[in-house]
Amino acid sequence: MKSKFKADLSKEKRLTPLLDHYYQKHLKHYCFERVSNFYKQLRGIDLILKDNRSKKQFFVDEKAQLDYINESLPTFAFELFYHKNGAQKQGWLFDITKKTQFYALVTGIYSDEDAVFTSCSITFVNREKLILRLDEIGLTKKRLERIIYKNLDMHGKLNLEQLHPKSEGYLFFSTKNKAEKPVNLVLKLDYLIRIGVAKKLC
Repeated sequence: MKSKFKADLSKEKRLTPLLDHYYQKHLKHYCFERVSNFYKQLRGIDLILKDNRSKKQFFVDEKAQLDYINESLPTFAFELFYHKNGAQKQGWLFDITKKTQFYALVTGIYSDEDAVFTSCSITFVNREKLILRLDEIGLTKKRLERIIYKNLDMHGKLNLEQLHPKSEGYLFFSTKNKAEKPVNLVLKLDYLIRIGVAKKLC
């Protein structure tokens, strides 16, 4: 597992220049600061965006589909729970210790050579708006916890009555193929944009 962790870190570092290029190109009214402080990163802050007009700043957590290089998936997995040292832990979506205001979802990552990323797509998701929208349709943190606890032994896709599985989303349990046994809320990127909680940057 350590080697995979190091490999992911290496990929993240190689992806950073491409992301910075897109931010500079598409976020004309913002300046940005990369966060290197480990404790801030643990709180879900990879990037601080500063609006040059209003002087407001926003905390951004970058989430990249680094396991799917040269593929373009229409969905993104939002972590609800995972296992560590035999105990179930709160995933990053509902984790109250996270200071994240926006997720930068990095998808469609393409590489022409092993060490060079050439293009990707970035979708910004307003975390607060997403959680409020889930709450409105009946997918509160507590409701999702109850559904998950009833299905802890399952592996794979679980449809939810609040979401259309083909056009909106579903739950996915990775209990057999991943050490951390994550439970994710998998949502369609088009759905997030359609309900007004996300915007595509590029």
